[in-house]
Amino acid sequence: MTDSIMSKAATMEIPINSNGDTRTLGEDDGLEQDLQQVMVSGPNLNETSIVSGGYGGTAEGIIPTSSIKGSSMHHSSSSSMMAEEATRGVAVEKFDMMKKWGLNTYKCTKQLISERFGRGSRTVDLELEAQIEVLRDTKKKYENVLRLARALTNHFYSMVQTQHALGDTFADLSQKSPELRDEFGYNAETQKLLCKNGETLLGAINFFVSSINTLVNKTMEDTLMTIKMYENARLEFDAYRSDLEELNMGPRDAVTMARIDTAQQQYQIQKEKYERLRSDVTIKLKFLEENKVKVMHKQLLLFHNAISAYFAGNQQQLEQTLKQFNIKLKPPGADKPSWLEEQ
Repeated sequence: MTDSIMSKAATMEIPINSNGDTRTLGEDDGLEQDLQQVMVSGPNLNETSIVSGGYGGTAEGIIPTSSIKGSSMHHSSSSSMMAEEATRGVAVEKFDMMKKWGLNTYKCTKQLISERFGRGSRTVDLELEAQIEVLRDTKKKYENVLRLARALTNHFYSMVQTQHALGDTFADLSQKSPELRDEFGYNAETQKLLCKNGETLLGAINFFVSSINTLVNKTMEDTLMTIKMYENARLEFDAYRSDLEELNMGPRDAVTMARIDTAQQQYQIQKEKYERLRSDVTIKLKFLEENKVKVMHKQLLLFHNAISAYFAGNQQQLEQTLKQFNIKLKPPGADKPSWLEEQ
C-alpha cells in the first residue's frame, strides 16, 4: 500500500497552460501546498532502487551483473534517476527563491503603505537625511548650470563660425574691390583675430562643461545610487522590525516562538545590511563634498579667467589660461567641439 502511494506521488504531473501558469490544478490557495506535497512525496534522493517492472512497478528483483543487457538497463536507469534528481533540486531551489522574494516584497509593500498612511513607524536619521536632501537640491542646481553652459557653448560656436565666414568674405571683397581694399582688409583681419580668440575660449568652455558633466552625471549619480540602495535597505529593515514587534506582542506558544526566532534572525540580517549601507552613504557624501569643492574651485577660476581675457581682448592672457589648466585645443579642421559630436 505504501509503495503504491509513493509511486503515484513520485510520478504525478503538474499541468501547465500555455502561459506557464500552474494554477489550473484547482483553487489558487492550494497551489503552494500542492507543489510542496509533490516535492516532499518524491523519491528519496539518498536512496534509490532498481525496479525490474519499470518505475513505480510492484515487482522488484536483482538484475544479474553477468548480463550485458541487464547492465545496460542498470546504467540507463541510474542516469535517468540522477537527471530527475538534478531537475528536482533546481525546481526546489527556484521555488524557495520565489517564495522568499514574494514574502520580502509583501512585507516591504505593507511597510511602505503603512508609512504613507501614517500608521507605521520608520527609522529616521535626521542628520543623514538632511545631507541627502542637500545633495539632491545641489544636483538640480548644477544640472541647470550644465544646461546653461551647453547653451552658451552652442551660441558662441555659432558666432565663431559666423565670424570665420565673415572674415573670409571680407578678404575676398578686399581682392575684388580695389577702392575699398584697405577697409575690407582691416575688417577681415579683425574677424579672423576674433575667430581665433573665440576658438580658444571655446576650448576653455568645453573643458568647463565636460568637468561639470562628470561631476553631475557620474560622481553625484553614483552617490545617489548608493543612497537609493540605503533607502531600500531602510524600508526592509523597518518591515522586518515591525513584523518582529507584532510577533512579540502575540501569544507565546511553541509555534509562535519558532516564528519569533526566525523573525529575530531576519531582523538582525536586515539591521546589519542597513547599518552597512548607512555607513557607505555617510562616507560617500563626505568624499563627494570634498571632490565637489576641489573641482568647482578649479573650474570656476578657469571660466572667470577665460571669459575676462576674451572680452578684454587679451589674447596672451587667454592662451596662458589654457596652458595653466593644461587644456589642448582641437587641431585645425575640426568642425565642432568634441562634446557636441557626441550629442
